[in-house]
Amino acid sequence: MHEIYTKIRNRTEYLVNSLEPEDTVPQPMTDVSPTKWHLAHTTWFFETFILIPFSKSYKIFNENYNYLFNSYYQSKGDRVRRDFRGFHSRPTMKEVLNYRKYIDENIIKLLYSNTDKEEIERRVTLGIHHEEQHQELLLTDLKYTWSFSPFYPIFSNAIQSWNKEQFQKKWLKVNEGLYEIGNSSKEFHFDNESPKHKIFLNEFKIQSLPVTNGEYLEFIEENGYDTWEFWLSDGWAWVSENQISSPLYWKKIDGKWYEYTLNGLIELNKDLPLTHISFYEADAFARYQKSRLPTEGEWEVACCLFGPERKKYGFLEDSNYHPKIFDKDILFRGNVWQWTNSAYLPYPGFKPWEKGLGEYNGKFMINQMVLRGGSCVTPFHHIRNTYRNFFYPHQRWQFTGIRLAKD
Repeated sequence: MHEIYTKIRNRTEYLVNSLEPEDTVPQPMTDVSPTKWHLAHTTWFFETFILIPFSKSYKIFNENYNYLFNSYYQSKGDRVRRDFRGFHSRPTMKEVLNYRKYIDENIIKLLYSNTDKEEIERRVTLGIHHEEQHQELLLTDLKYTWSFSPFYPIFSNAIQSWNKEQFQKKWLKVNEGLYEIGNSSKEFHFDNESPKHKIFLNEFKIQSLPVTNGEYLEFIEENGYDTWEFWLSDGWAWVSENQISSPLYWKKIDGKWYEYTLNGLIELNKDLPLTHISFYEADAFARYQKSRLPTEGEWEVACCLFGPERKKYGFLEDSNYHPKIFDKDILFRGNVWQWTNSAYLPYPGFKPWEKGLGEYNGKFMINQMVLRGGSCVTPFHHIRNTYRNFFYPHQRWQFTGIRLAKD
């Protein structure tokens, strides 16, 4: 436990090593949190849910941090408004890093104590996965913040050399039947993945690979954004009111398409997986293709049938920070989160965690859609076939993409 805790915490700090203090403060929209806030909030989580309740000798680092770095836990008291997180220049980045060091020392000390060992390790494991979630958010939030800069800042120059070998997408058939989805194992999983339960599926087909930039470019060139027949009513209103005409970070310069990435502004590669689109765009594209989005149950069953191996390709550990060209003809995990046509709702028999941690997932089960598969900035250690991500239909600053299905 000590080793994995240290590894994950160190990786977060590695991700910010190249940043300047000025990079860690801005908050250009409510959905985005400052880099400095992510570093402190993940630390607050370990302090609040582990050290304070389980370490009798622990002394709180700073009483004000509970207000500044609590995210949404009503049970933990007042907190700064979400859209005000970028208003605070203090604590400084140096002070936040000192806070992390102080908490790390105390967590490691607690791990070697003999009190409540099982519960402490359970919560530290949760804290590690929480930290991994924020590693992804830290990068997507930074990308959104930098996207407004005329300098097109570069986070990394490690973008892959594109593989010239192209894999043909194919339709995979899943037979009608009764299947099981969800997670009831003893291995770590979030409460929203439980319990395992049976679902009935009609026969369907699902594509072996996500949609590419080139495929989506055809949708744009055939006036997909101007054709109301492809769009849900809310989606058409969103497109019209916000003057949406392309995926987030696509830029047309002198008649040529470019894409802003964490590797800088690059010419649009038609063979790369499409990313940074909303549910509305995903649904419209599916209609344009005379297809549909899969349900989350269909996605999970197909993933278990056709892509059960765990392959370290297209995840955070690649240090690519952008989706990669497919390295095989069937790929379900990594590169981009895939929108499903399933609302984020509790599974039959769902029971939230107890003692404050019940606020982690359950209270967000309204008005959001489920995504599956993980992305190029999801830690490989973090993802599972049963993992349920969720966002509102209009949101697209995450690495979100499309996988098509049809009856």
